[in-house]
Amino acid sequence: MPAPSLDGLGFAPLDRPEHGEVDASTFFTYHERDGVVWAEYSGGDIVRGHLIGTREADTLDFRYTQLNRSGATASGHCLSAVVVLPDGRIRLEETWEWESRPGSGTSAVEQVPEART
Repeated sequence: MPAPSLDGLGFAPLDRPEHGEVDASTFFTYHERDGVVWAEYSGGDIVRGHLIGTREADTLDFRYTQLNRSGATASGHCLSAVVVLPDGRIRLEETWEWESRPGSGTSAVEQVPEART
């Protein structure tokens, strides 16, 4: 059975991965409808970021683009596994790679409970 919808949920990274720009002060707001997922994010070194892609069962496949505080833009591709934690919150376990520059890695973001809209 797939995890619940991500629509309206807020997420924050657990840490800053090597080669990454997001950190615990970056906040993501996800949306989901009919197999399409998208999100806006900002905070920390990120002025503004967007992602868009698809969800099939508990796998997200999306592209992201962002602007950092130094004025540089960057983009990449990410596959995320949607995992329901024991307390009912959702974790997205991510495998990503930059397409605009060298670098790749793994990371995780977890649902911030009070962010649900």
